[in-house]
Amino acid sequence: MSLELALLAVSPEQHATPLLALAMPRGPMPPEWTALDQATGGALGRLIGSGDFNGKRDQTALAYPDGHATRVLLVGTGKPDEGGVAAVRRAAAVAAKRARIMGTGTLSLAVAPGAAGGASPADIARAAAEGFHFGGWHYAALRKPPEDPKPDLTRAELLLADQAAQHGLTLGDAIGAGQTFAREVQVLPGSQCTPTYLGNVAGELGRRHGFGVTVLDRAAIEKEGMGALLAVAQGSVQEPRFIVLEYKGADAAPVVLVGKGVTFDTGGISIKPAEKMEDMKYDMSGAAAVLGTFEMLGRVKPKLHVIGLIPSAENMPSGTAYRPGDVVKSHLGKTIEVVNTDAEGRLILADALSWARRYQPACVVDAATLTGAVVIALGHTAAAVMGTDEPLIAELRAAGDRAGELVWPLPMFEEYHDLIKSDIADMKNSGGRPGGSITAGWFLREFAEEYPWAHVDIAGTAYTDREDATRVRGPTGMGVRLFGDFLLARAG
Repeated sequence: MSLELALLAVSPEQHATPLLALAMPRGPMPPEWTALDQATGGALGRLIGSGDFNGKRDQTALAYPDGHATRVLLVGTGKPDEGGVAAVRRAAAVAAKRARIMGTGTLSLAVAPGAAGGASPADIARAAAEGFHFGGWHYAALRKPPEDPKPDLTRAELLLADQAAQHGLTLGDAIGAGQTFAREVQVLPGSQCTPTYLGNVAGELGRRHGFGVTVLDRAAIEKEGMGALLAVAQGSVQEPRFIVLEYKGADAAPVVLVGKGVTFDTGGISIKPAEKMEDMKYDMSGAAAVLGTFEMLGRVKPKLHVIGLIPSAENMPSGTAYRPGDVVKSHLGKTIEVVNTDAEGRLILADALSWARRYQPACVVDAATLTGAVVIALGHTAAAVMGTDEPLIAELRAAGDRAGELVWPLPMFEEYHDLIKSDIADMKNSGGRPGGSITAGWFLREFAEEYPWAHVDIAGTAYTDREDATRVRGPTGMGVRLFGDFLLARAG
């Protein structure tokens, strides 16, 4: 999906558009829209006055007035004291999804002051841009074209009479495009999105934006001694890849982003149940988040040094697959007793976290669909965060709050570490079901040496089987807005 965004200093009642969306909170019609109500023959006032529209979050009401706009869509943002960038982002997503479904091609959005909650024009524009991309996305490339196709949403306009907002719109457009990029990779079947494919995607990104990309094949991975990554990959005919991306917008210690890239996860010998196994194509969502973030970096070009690391493999059962009871040697040299081959993501991340030491990084943050246990702990609302550096964790929490991709800390008490002790190796790769997300975090901590580190478990938020007012079922691109806000805040 290619989406053009524009900032227009024009009054809503004077703007000709196939769909004019109005984001407004609960309460009476904003006085700023009196002229628009008059231009629509009082249609807005009747919708609000009748109680058919009261501004509840995600509520919509559609009118077909006589005026410049062919359709007017009221979008509720909730109570006025709940307004702000999150409300604007969500309203823009709701409007974009409705525009895409109706096939209007173009969407124009005006935001009532009460919906913005005192946010600056630049923040309003950035949030709206992110929402346009998120709500307007859908994937139809693998379907037979319909006989009467509706136009995709190709243009979204924000009606805001403040040209200072252009910078915010540009940032939001870049972050939204990065999130779309991630979703376009996530959604692909495992037969198409292989480790080799991810390496090719990274190479294309590098060529397009002019940053460095290195892709290690099996022979190079063996030479580097990445035994944990090789163990996960050895049951599949698909070769593993270790992907390195480098954006160098400043001469400084880099921020290293690591993304789990298991392109399909059967569980290996410890095979998963058949139900919902098709969703295991999303086990590379951490990798997609890193790729989408680099798409954003290539567009914005902030003054930062960022390294992206993607260990990628397919976890399959076969006569050559690694087994429960095996002991593998990691890149760091520590040995791992495999007690569950479905705890594979932490193995490939271990080698990547060890590799990251060579950059003497300012910090390292990894994102992974690591544990089903995190869904039990936090549901599908927030990702979990753990780490060795409290200021870094606080940065990520603040970035998540601003970006609308929430993260919540889990404790790393020493008692949890005891659960991954092995009788025959330096550690085992699973501590069992109790505290499963935390023991997985402790496993990763064993390899995150010599730098500040944080781990984000996105297993409950990377994709969804529920459709709502803002999105379709499928990939969410979780992590791109979080990483984007985190990095841009560091860049000032």
